[in-house]
Amino acid sequence: MKQFEHYFNLIRDYLVTYSMQVLGALIILLLGLWISNRLSKMVEALMHRHQIDITLTNFISNLVKVLLIVMFVIIALGKVGISVTPFVAAIGAASLGAGLALQGMLSNYGSGLAIIATRPFIVGDTIQIKGVSGQVKKIELGHTILINEEKVEITIPNKHIIGEILHNSFEYSLVKGEIGIAYSACSDTAISEIVTVILANDQVAKSPQPQVGIEHFGDSAVIISYRYWVPTTQIIETKLAINKQVYSAIKAAQIEIPFPQRVITLQKEYD
Repeated sequence: MKQFEHYFNLIRDYLVTYSMQVLGALIILLLGLWISNRLSKMVEALMHRHQIDITLTNFISNLVKVLLIVMFVIIALGKVGISVTPFVAAIGAASLGAGLALQGMLSNYGSGLAIIATRPFIVGDTIQIKGVSGQVKKIELGHTILINEEKVEITIPNKHIIGEILHNSFEYSLVKGEIGIAYSACSDTAISEIVTVILANDQVAKSPQPQVGIEHFGDSAVIISYRYWVPTTQIIETKLAINKQVYSAIKAAQIEIPFPQRVITLQKEYD
C-alpha cells in the first residue's frame, strides 16, 4: 500500500509540475501525425500526377511519413524533459548492426530503387539476364518477378540485375523455325506460303515484321528459315500452331519436302 501511495504521489507531482509540458507534447504529437499523413498523401498525389512508378511512389510517400513522425516524436519527448540523445545513439548503433546483418537485403533494396529510377525495363517487357529470361510480371524493391513461356514465375534478387548485361526485347520474344524443300521446288512459292501463314496468326507482332528467306543450302534440301515475334507468355502454343500450318501449307502447294539422302557407290573388285 505504501509503495502504491509512493508511486501515486510521484505521478501526481509530475503531472502537477509538468502538466502543461505533457499537454503540449500530446498536441505536438497529434499535430505531427496529421501533418505527416497530409504531406505523405500530397507527395503521393504529386508523383501520380507525374506518372512516377507506383513502387517508387509508395516507397517515397511512406518514407516521408515515417521521417516526419520520428521528428515530431523527438520534439514531443524533448517537450516533457526526456533527453533523446541516448535514444539517438542507441538507434545509430542498432542501425549499424542491422545494416551489417542485412547487407544483402539492403543491397537488393538499393538495386530496386536504381531499377525504378533508371527504368531499364518496365512491367510487361521481356528481359534476359544471367541465362534467365521471361516477361517482367512485377518489380518490387527487393526482387523482380519474371514469368516465362512455360508460365513459371522466376524471382530474381535485384542485386543480380544491376551492373549485369541486360537484354530487353520489350513485350515480345523472337521465335525461329525452318523447313527444307527440294532443290527442284520453287523457293519463292514456299516463302510466299510461309509468309501468308505467319501473317494470318493473330499472336504474331506486326512490328518488327516477320522475316522469311533462304537460310542455307543443305546436302539434300534448300533450308527456308522464318523468324517472327510473339508475346513471351505465348511462345510455345504459337510456335506449335505455326509449324503445323507451315507444314500443311507446303504440302498443299505440292512442294516436296525431301528426306536426307546419300549416294553410295559400290566398286566391284576383280581377281
